[in-house]
Amino acid sequence: MGVLEDLADKLAADTIEQGAKLGAEDDLIRAVAKKLGISSPTMEETFMTSVRVRLAERRARQFLEKQVAQGFLEKDTGPKLMDDGH
Repeated sequence: MGVLEDLADKLAADTIEQGAKLGAEDDLIRAVAKKLGISSPTMEETFMTSVRVRLAERRARQFLEKQVAQGFLEKDTGPKLMDDGH
């Protein structure tokens, strides 16, 4: 990745982590994005892309772990999908 992507991704990771600790993940993400947008709309868009990718990966990983824990494969019926609540 380039400098822009590296910085935005690191900031996204840190923002998600701190937001989770504070119990205000969405609010903190919006506040950081707004602050970025004032000085660099390009950085804001790259930050938000990193946030979306990281949150999507987290949801998919949780889904995967749940599927494995609940026994994704049923004998003779093939794969079954557990509802992940989304």
